[in-house]
Amino acid sequence: MALYWCTECMPLAVTALLPVVLFPMMGIMKASVVSVEYLKDSNMLFIGGLLVAIAVEQWKLHKRIALRVLLLVGVRPSLLMMGFMIVSSLLSMWISNTATTAMMLPISHAVLQQLKATEARADAREFQSAAQDNHAFEVEPTQTKQEVTEKKPEVKVEQEDKVEHDHEWALESLEESKRKAIEEKYDLLNKGMSLSVCYAASIGGTATLTGTTPNLILKGQIDKLFPKNGDVINFASWFGFAFPNMLLMLVFSWFWLQFMFLGFNLKKTFGCGGKNDRDREAFAVMKEEYRKLGSMTFAEVAVLIIFSLLVVLWFTREPGFIDGWATVLFPKEFVSDGTVAILMSMLFFVIPSQLPRCGGYLDEDGKIVKSPPTLLNWQVVHERMPWNIILLLGGGFALAAGSEVSGLSTWLGESLAPLEKIPPFAISMLLSLLVATFTECSSNTATTTLFLPILASMATAIKIHPLYVMLPCTIAASLAFMLPVATPPNAIAFSFGNLRVLDMVKAGFMLNIIGILSINLGINTWGFAMFNMGTFPDWANVTHVDP
Repeated sequence: MALYWCTECMPLAVTALLPVVLFPMMGIMKASVVSVEYLKDSNMLFIGGLLVAIAVEQWKLHKRIALRVLLLVGVRPSLLMMGFMIVSSLLSMWISNTATTAMMLPISHAVLQQLKATEARADAREFQSAAQDNHAFEVEPTQTKQEVTEKKPEVKVEQEDKVEHDHEWALESLEESKRKAIEEKYDLLNKGMSLSVCYAASIGGTATLTGTTPNLILKGQIDKLFPKNGDVINFASWFGFAFPNMLLMLVFSWFWLQFMFLGFNLKKTFGCGGKNDRDREAFAVMKEEYRKLGSMTFAEVAVLIIFSLLVVLWFTREPGFIDGWATVLFPKEFVSDGTVAILMSMLFFVIPSQLPRCGGYLDEDGKIVKSPPTLLNWQVVHERMPWNIILLLGGGFALAAGSEVSGLSTWLGESLAPLEKIPPFAISMLLSLLVATFTECSSNTATTTLFLPILASMATAIKIHPLYVMLPCTIAASLAFMLPVATPPNAIAFSFGNLRVLDMVKAGFMLNIIGILSINLGINTWGFAMFNMGTFPDWANVTHVDP
């Protein structure tokens, strides 16, 4: 399946359906069990997050936000990329990576569309003025030649027509090549911006204990396997180790994506020497565009309130350091981010798009109707929802379940026994690399669930601190950067950014290396001191490993 996804020999969603056929036929899983994997809670979160994104787009709220972001950050693409990466990573520390990506991508897309339109208009004006200047320049020599060649007026007229025709043709071809260059530039920029948002969301999720599921799985496994650990992993200790590591990964990831999609020119990037005329013109146009939007409509305000409420509910559902509303009001682990996303997105189909008033309402076609249309209707959702991505995610979950049931994961764990003969730092590096590779074709939740018990028993057997291998591998499970199916943010970026699988593989491969080196630097420096990694802890002698 990984090979098919890389080569795209079949549509990605069709490849994702292979487990439904092959797992039952190979005797790995029953068809009814495999099929259940295709609509998990993560898919519901994905649908809810995208319904919010569709509503934001439907009422052009993303354009307003995009222009406001542009006016604050400036119009240089590299600084825009940095701004979007910072916002995405900070958001995904508290809310799900999937929801963050679904919210940020329409905004980044709108910003680039605005920049592209501005640059195209500026170029069109330049060509018009260039054409006028050249025409004026040609008038003088024409008159001089006319005096010399009075005896041959017919030849002169022909020469004039030919020169004028050649000049017009040259201008048109130059304009066409410039237009193609702008198209290519913004196509590349769109890919880079889409990847930067989804990668920053995955990186940001590693910074807090509640940021992504593998972090919580590590805490659960440590508490289960080593009951007397003295709460070694809690919200504060995790943040102390993982937040600096997240910043490190973010900086190096920005440098790599900058180099890959924008080239590396420090003067252009940081604006040494002040803004050029085109930057000022683009900024003035943005300001004018923002002014044209006028004041916010009732529909925009309603979408913004639902959107903000959703973010607040996500933030406060299970903050980690205190009990969230989901724990206080409902049985533990009953309500998830997906529940909240679906609840809030349902409001779009209930709340009207205009304030109540007498005399009827105008619908989208300008006809008078008795009741106003709702903020969203199913026709719009049906057209804009990337349904194929839901199957793609399901295929990833089914593949992970198959790895677990078939015993492939157990076999991989048993193959790690010879590692005790090599130094601890090399063990940590190799295992991080193994987990980061495995998580590309499996969900990060499944990867950590499968690997952590194996790593715990291996660490106690060779007498190294369990966290020395478990902590880097938990974060490495979030480094799923190379395949669209590897993690939901990648899938969303893939549906937004006109990306090919090869684009993601090329960008993601280096990010995986950056992530592994960064995590292992952290575990051997500040992490080593924080968790006293140099000694084998007493609590690790008492284990409750399941047979």
